Amino acid sequence: LSLVEAHVFNASRLHGDDTTVPVLAKGKTETGRIWTYVRDDRPFAGPAPPAALFHYSPDRKAEHPRRHLVGWQGILQADAYAGYNPLYASGRVTEVACWAHFRRKIFDIHQAKPTALTSDLLDRIAGLYAVEADVRGQPPDVRRAARQDRSVAIVDALRSVLDDALRRLSPKSEMARAISYGVKLWPALLRFLDDGQLEIDNNIAERAIRSIAVGRRNWLFAGSKVGGERAAAIYSVIETCKANQVDPQRYIADVAAKIAGNWPASLWDELMPWNWKADVDPKVAQAA
Repeated sequence: LSLVEAHVFNASRLHGDDTTVPVLAKGKTETGRIWTYVRDDRPFAGPAPPAALFHYSPDRKAEHPRRHLVGWQGILQADAYAGYNPLYASGRVTEVACWAHFRRKIFDIHQAKPTALTSDLLDRIAGLYAVEADVRGQPPDVRRAARQDRSVAIVDALRSVLDDALRRLSPKSEMARAISYGVKLWPALLRFLDDGQLEIDNNIAERAIRSIAVGRRNWLFAGSKVGGERAAAIYSVIETCKANQVDPQRYIADVAAKIAGNWPASLWDELMPWNWKADVDPKVAQAA
């Protein structure tokens, strides 16, 4: 797991997110958190293999991401959780906001009570995603050029609509609050336009934690703090396997057998999900 962690934090760009996990404590369940940090260069055709690292904590205090990311510097794409703010203020970590979060706030209002404004905003954001669909998997320079050519005009026009709406709406209205969320994050929302290695949203991290939401319906709760930490370790292995098109069950069974069989420490890298091959003899791996 330490090698997965080293690989993840060797990246200069990460996706981060967290979700709740029920934990049994003193005869009752309490709400812990599972945090994830994901490295995934596939959207811009990067060569580094994808990996996901998970951590457990008993609560959502800002001290946890500060501890997870101590010493790391780079670009973090995440939601607007205030606990990340000290990291951004340090200058070590640059914030990139998530257009999917902003869109979701408008979409929820539109679902309950559609208006010409909500329809217009959703259509404009859809235009941004249409550009992203065209350049997904392309090299950074292609992605940046398309965004500069097509997306910049969309966001400029969108900002004008948002500012005009805020002048007309009551500041206390649900719509004004949703728009203010986006306006407050505007510089961080626009960073993807100038960097072809960045994504428009944080869906990479959201997909990584989706299995935890499914798991909550099956295993109900972690049995203890230690159980939460073990769950985080297992999720790190499973999600990294999935990202590298490796069957997690086969991988875990094979690697466990190899470790029990005294697999050489010098060949640990051969057991990483992005390098793993089933039924490889350590002598063969050493020769390779």
